[in-house]
Amino acid sequence: MELGLVGLGKMGGNMRERIRRADHTVVGYDRDPELADVHSLAELVQTLPAPRVVWVMVPAGAATQATVDELGELLSPGDVVVDGGNSRWSDDEKHAEELAAKGVGFVDCGVSGGVWGLRNGYALMYGGAAEHVAVVQPIFDALKPEGPYGAVHAGKVGAGHFAKMVHNGIEYAMMQSFAEGWELLEAAESVTDVREIFRSWQEGTVIRSWLLDLAVNALDDDEHLDELRGYAADSGEGRWTVEAAIDNAVPLPAITASLFARFSSRQEDSPQMKMIAALRHQFGGHAVENAQR
Repeated sequence: MELGLVGLGKMGGNMRERIRRADHTVVGYDRDPELADVHSLAELVQTLPAPRVVWVMVPAGAATQATVDELGELLSPGDVVVDGGNSRWSDDEKHAEELAAKGVGFVDCGVSGGVWGLRNGYALMYGGAAEHVAVVQPIFDALKPEGPYGAVHAGKVGAGHFAKMVHNGIEYAMMQSFAEGWELLEAAESVTDVREIFRSWQEGTVIRSWLLDLAVNALDDDEHLDELRGYAADSGEGRWTVEAAIDNAVPLPAITASLFARFSSRQEDSPQMKMIAALRHQFGGHAVENAQR
């Protein structure tokens, strides 16, 4: 299968490589000419055989909207656009409607896996009409982890990004729990080796997880996280999760509290946020801020 891929940053670039390793052809476009295979979206569309599939991996909001608008002018009836970025689920309905008016299909896909996805595969949550999902299925199969799990047709348009939004909200709360436990252990006078306590939890405990493994990796790199400033950004999906909870009258006390804890990191050098920052860097390659010396 031939695929157009727009956006070749940390996620998009690794996705291109994983898809190529599955023996599909990927034509990539990025504003950075050092990363791109073609010079423009127009050239990308002209290169692909019809019916075309173009996967978009650009920042949510204005960048995604501009890309969808341009593709809407370039693509033909029967083509399909996949938004694999972290778009707000409600934007998907708008994009699908705009493209449907031109006979172009639309699939939204939440993607999880960060910088480890190239090796381990990407968890995929996609939404859209069955006929559009079927067109993209070979690419989903190439990107997902080995085995029967790791990918799901979550529902109609918007369901994929809604599922990824909730996934990220849960992730906020799990990271916050590890961060709070780590700070309490560091504060206890009787505890002498917090890093090895975390390492001991990797086997035989009910909290063993990939996040715990990543926490141990971070502590191996910087035992007391002295090199990090206690600041952690939020991508926006935690906020959207809380807003959706309000809209649906669903109580989310743990996720909401973890979001507010991120906000607190901008007011002081929070020890808990050092762990949050370390975990985000470990699994997603997100930028960290070094401690001031």
